[in-house]
Amino acid sequence: MEWLEDYKETDPQHRHISHLWGLYPGSLLTSTKTPELMEAAKKTLEVRGDDGPSWAITHKQLFWARLHDGERTFKLLKEALRPTLKTDINYGAGGGVYPNLLSAGPPFQIDGNFGAAAGIIEMLLQSHDGYIDLLPAIPTIWMKEGSLKGANARNNITVDMEWKNGKIISYKLYAPKQQTVNVKVNGKMLSKVTVVK
Repeated sequence: MEWLEDYKETDPQHRHISHLWGLYPGSLLTSTKTPELMEAAKKTLEVRGDDGPSWAITHKQLFWARLHDGERTFKLLKEALRPTLKTDINYGAGGGVYPNLLSAGPPFQIDGNFGAAAGIIEMLLQSHDGYIDLLPAIPTIWMKEGSLKGANARNNITVDMEWKNGKIISYKLYAPKQQTVNVKVNGKMLSKVTVVK
């Protein structure tokens, strides 16, 4: 309903966003297959806001990465990593990490740790839409230079890559068996790239 028309919700900024399963972790909503639903997902996320307990913040981080918004994704990652000492039970606002880097709900929620790590990978590498997309949601602050080694894409493909000034300068795809795959590099789709053994 919130995609189609405005209506009065009991809690418009509720932390649960289960109806976006098709965006993440699913692959039903993608920029190539369903661009209009991607816009609808953005509307939902705008209404819901960025606050919540740690797992909800990182869940939103994953959604925004799939929407290819590196700046919003990075904003949520910073919120998930914000230092805190709060241990009171809080099902609304919260988030952050304790000094030992365990995710605060508060209290502790491992989903926040796993979600933040998964969100970082989704910012740098995605493969849910039928091709491997390198740097799909990289934030400006990470563009100067960087590298990623040993990241897994679908079909058991491992990816190593380096970038400078927001552009891929080298990459390698390898897998247990030789295959071909489409790869999006620096905004350009490369067809039938050979994956080496």
